[in-house]
Amino acid sequence: MSIISLQPSGWYDLDEEPPADDREPTDDELAAIEAEWPLIEAELAALDEQIRALQVARLGSELDRRRTRRAERRVLAARRGLASRDGDDVAGVA
Repeated sequence: MSIISLQPSGWYDLDEEPPADDREPTDDELAAIEAEWPLIEAELAALDEQIRALQVARLGSELDRRRTRRAERRVLAARRGLASRDGDDVAGVA
């Protein structure tokens, strides 16, 4: 009886299926990420603007507030685009 594993942690036999967290993304998963990328990019831009505004001053300048609002509008537009495209996909399937 062996209590200590002889294989380093995270290893598996080659004829076994790799653990779920140790595999490459499937084509469908990559396509889903690519489809959501405009939203991800807009959210990152909005977060960058918010961080920058907080670094400038507690409330930031009027220009900082405008930049933040513009970035937030881009997030909403990306979400609307993604939702409408998903709605079109669902409508096309039915």
